Order: sequence, then C-alpha cells, then structure tokens
Amino acid sequence: MSKEIVDAVKALEQEKGIAADRLMDALEDALLSAYKKTPGAAKYARVDLDHETGDFRVFELILPPELEEKLLAEAAELQEEPEVDPETGEMKEPEDPELDPEMIAPYEDQIETRDVTPDDFGRIAAQTAKQVILQRIREAERQMMYDEYQDRVGELITGIIQQSDKRYTLVQLRERVEALLPKSEQVYNERYDHGMRVKAVITDVSDSTKGPAIVVSRRSPELIKSLFELEVPEIADKLVEITGVAREPGYRSKIAVVSHADGVDPVGACVGPRGSRVRMVVSELRGEKIDIIPYNEEPARFVAKALSPARVREVIVDDEERQATVIVPDDQLSLAIGRDGQNARLAARLTGWRVDIKSETEFASEETDIELEGEETFDGRCMAVMTTGRRCPNAAIPGSTYCGLPQHQALSRFDTSQVAILSGVSEAEVEILADPDADEGQVEEITARASANFVEPSKEEAVEGTTTEAPEDETADEVATEEAIEEDIQQEATEAEEVSGETLDDDPEAAGAAEGRGSCLRCDPVANRRRSRIVATHGRSVGGGRPG
Repeated sequence: MSKEIVDAVKALEQEKGIAADRLMDALEDALLSAYKKTPGAAKYARVDLDHETGDFRVFELILPPELEEKLLAEAAELQEEPEVDPETGEMKEPEDPELDPEMIAPYEDQIETRDVTPDDFGRIAAQTAKQVILQRIREAERQMMYDEYQDRVGELITGIIQQSDKRYTLVQLRERVEALLPKSEQVYNERYDHGMRVKAVITDVSDSTKGPAIVVSRRSPELIKSLFELEVPEIADKLVEITGVAREPGYRSKIAVVSHADGVDPVGACVGPRGSRVRMVVSELRGEKIDIIPYNEEPARFVAKALSPARVREVIVDDEERQATVIVPDDQLSLAIGRDGQNARLAARLTGWRVDIKSETEFASEETDIELEGEETFDGRCMAVMTTGRRCPNAAIPGSTYCGLPQHQALSRFDTSQVAILSGVSEAEVEILADPDADEGQVEEITARASANFVEPSKEEAVEGTTTEAPEDETADEVATEEAIEEDIQQEATEAEEVSGETLDDDPEAAGAAEGRGSCLRCDPVANRRRSRIVATHGRSVGGGRPG
C-alpha cells in the first residue's frame, strides 16, 4: 500500500505539475480527516507521513486541562462574530472552537502522544480522504494558474471563443484555462463566433474561490502596441519605439513612433513593404484605420503631424497652458476636425496638448485689429507687422520686442511696427538702424526721411490686403525667390511665343494657362511651401510638407 501511494504521488506530480511535497502534505490532511470519521476517534490527533516510503502513523494528542482551556479561549477569540441565517433571519449558533495543529505545535513538549493508527479505514473515511485530496489538488492547480498569469498583465494572448452572449464572452487560452471578455472590453462592430481565434490583451488577473479570474480586452491601446511588436521586428528589437497610442476602438487609431537607430525610418518600418505589416494589424482589428505619426520633440511639428491626413498651415503653441492653435486652409478644416471631432480628439490625446483648430479666414478675421495696430500687449512674439498685414511669427529676442531680423530690429527706432516704413531705406541704412551703438546723427537723419515718406495704411486697405493676398510669413529672400520664379515663367512664355509664331493673347486657353502657372499650389513650389509652413511662437520656425 505504501509503494502504491508513492507511485500515485509521482504520477500526479508529472501529470498536474504539482510538487510531490505539496501532494504529501495534502495526503496527511486527508488521512487525518479520515481518522476523525472513524468510530471512537481521539479528540486531538496528528498524522506523521514518511514522504520517501509512504508509511504513516496516527498519534493521539493528550493535552493537560489547563493548556486545553487556554488554547480553547484563544480559539474562541479568533472566531468570527455570529452571522444571521438568511432563511430564518435568526442568529446562528456559534460552533464550538477547534484547535488547529498549528496552535498545538508550540506546546509539543507539554503534550503526551499515543499511537492510535487504525488497522483499516471505513468506507466513509475513505470517501472523506478522497474529497480532501481532490480539493487540495484543485487548490494547487488554481494557485499555479494564478502565479502564471498574474505577471502577464498587458501581454498579448491568442484564444478560441467558447461561448458568447449579451453579458460576456469566454475565451479558452489553453486546456482548462478560460478568460473572460466582458461586454465593456469588446468592440461594438466585432462578432465573436464559436470556435473563432481571437487576439486580446490581459488586463486583470484576480484570485477567487472558484479560481483565478482572467480578464482580457479588445479595446485596450496596449493591443495595438502588442500587435505591432508582433509584426514589426524593429519594434521587438527596440530599434523603433511606440511612444503613444490614441484609440477609438472600431473607428480609428493614431500611434506615435520614434527611431533609436540611425538609418531606420520608424514610419516605414511600421508600414512595411507595400503596407504588408500595417495591413496585418488592420486585419486583426477588423478594418480599424491606423495613422502612423513620427514623434517629434517640438510640439508644433508633433501637433501638425498628429492632425494627419489634414494639411496644416500654422501651429501657434502656448507652452505654459499646453495649448496649440492650429491654422489650416479653409478646404482642410472639416478634414482636420474629422467626423464628430474624431481627428482632433485623437490628436489631442496623442500629443497631450489641447488643440484648437481654425481656418485661415477665421484666424485672419480674429487678428485683424491686432495686426493693424501692432502695438498690443507684448506676448513674447515679434511685434513687427509685415507688408501683408500679418504679424511676424518669430519669437522676440531677449531684451527686445522684435525678432533677430535686421529689418525688424530697425523698427525699434520708429513709433510704428509697420515694416513698410523701411521701403525707402537701403540695406546699409537698415543695418545702421538695427545697430544699438550706431551714430545718433545718422539714425535721426534716416528715421526722419523714412517717416516723412511713410503713409500709414487705412484700416480698409489693410483688411483688403489681408483677405485678398495669400497669407505669408516671408523674408526678403523669399520675395526675391518668388520674383525670380515669376520672371522665369514670363521668359519661358516669351520663348514659346517666338518658337510657335503665335501670341498668347490670340489664344484665351493659353493665356489662362500662363496666368495659372504663377498661382497654382501644385505647380508653384513657393506657394506650396508657404501654404504648409508651420510656425511656433516660441521662436522655432518649422517648415514642412504634408503631415505624414
């Protein structure tokens, strides 16, 4: 019999993965329970089981009366308060306190023992021993399962749908291990049919009397991170990192990625050859759209990219309030905001900035009065008002209300902030005005001449110029570039006339095409660059094309 016990314990150890010592302890408890079911059993007993041979002995514990009273009093204090019977509404009678072997163990030197090992256990005692052993085995399995999954929170798992109803869905992870996919963690437009394989993220593991409760989610942003890590080797190797995820499950997600290795394009790595990698992620998410945004430490660039696929004209950021005002072309306003504000909402979550989106027309109308006066309260932005009627977007240098451009520094010599006052001043004279240590006599002569030739524009003229001319934050170099391009266009048109022997005036369509070449945003690189320039009020002028 002893050899059979040892063999059975070893077989259980291999089958269940439970340690043999733990099974032997369970067997000791089972034998003690079985002994107490036998007629004439001692009130206090102990079972000693040899883990090597499987031999066991039962000993009666004879406690001195004083020690027994003391231990019973301690056990009574540890008992819970009487409970109310839910059926009768009466207080339950408290059970007699029992002495656990752990309470008796410290007093072994005061306790006498006597061998009372029975020759055989009865049928009821054997059945009790069986139930105790099975219960301890189940408890050991539940504890092993809990220990395995409690450290896997946030991990991607694959399971098979076993049951689905209005409240929850059961997902089988492996044999005898099931996870719960509650309704709150499901995506509204997904179906969970029996036998279907599904990927999810473990969000919670809790211990309970019925075993560990494993909760998984299909809505968690960690799901997208885990799926990309599975599909993109660069993310698994830590060459590319997903810095943030903003998600509206079932509709659209935006992720920000950054590369930690030279020569590795983070967006290209996530997209994959011909979009193969991102396509696998989209397929697993049942067609949810994903925007991959390159992370940038400059808030203006990052906010502009986060509003993809909309094109951004300007971004003005307030570092203290963490608020970004985004100016977009009129035809891009609805795209930037998105359906029910979805695109703007996701961009705000991804960047952590409050995003306020305005069209060019709306923004220009709000700043018209400020741009005309140019003398409003200094806010850290250059006070110079350019010929287009718009304020300079650059940040003012320390100790001045103007940026570092010589033309704008020269305005500190005048009573107006209009750059147009310098139209009749040469570059050399501008340098003299911008120099704080220049000769005062020369400065007075230049400022007097410039002020005499300057005519302050009326409000109507300034508003007209603001609405009809393309909004532009241009320097003298950009003006010269534009004029050179227009001259090249006119020269090409003249050469075309000489070769063909025809004039553009005779052909209305040709004349219209020649006119359009100077203003088409797709053909004119200067106009296209201006349309998509991004400017930050903290002094970083950021140029960029269409957000990725």
